[in-house]
Amino acid sequence: MEKSNSILKDESKVKNWIVFVSVLVPILVAVLLFMPQKVNVGAEWVYFLPHLNAVINSAASIALILGLVFVKRKMYNYHGATMSVAFVLGAIFLVSYVVYHGAAESTPFGGEGWIRPVYYFLLITHIVFAAVALFPILFAYYYGYTDQRAKHRKVVKFAYPIWLYVSVTGVIVYLMISPYYIH
Repeated sequence: MEKSNSILKDESKVKNWIVFVSVLVPILVAVLLFMPQKVNVGAEWVYFLPHLNAVINSAASIALILGLVFVKRKMYNYHGATMSVAFVLGAIFLVSYVVYHGAAESTPFGGEGWIRPVYYFLLITHIVFAAVALFPILFAYYYGYTDQRAKHRKVVKFAYPIWLYVSVTGVIVYLMISPYYIH
């Protein structure tokens, strides 16, 4: 009984951290995007980060798709490995994204005509889903990692499509705005 209570307390702590991180990260990103004064990192290297982020998002998208293929084929070890790769890539992307937007001004989209509303639709839906994605992704990863398959399956129904959408639209938005980067 004491071991069971200890496990429940540990799981409660993990859930509290997941909620805390899921709220803190979007707030931090919003502050960085809208802060009037950018952080001076003293170098032009930050302007390479959007290109790196697109590569990271592309690789994460591939890992997510492979993860789905592996779970459908009941290749659970491969599924876990590819989802861990996607998770780590997502964490690296997030750090890179925060550094870039903390140091560089946002690039305005210069497209005109029918492409403009398409771009903004993709951008806005990408941002909205990205803001809420961390919560179900962290829970899905935690439940998968701790082999709580029933809980994992329930959360993944929401987490996976959101995560894949955010990863893929991140690449598409990058491709659409990349001609307008100054550096």
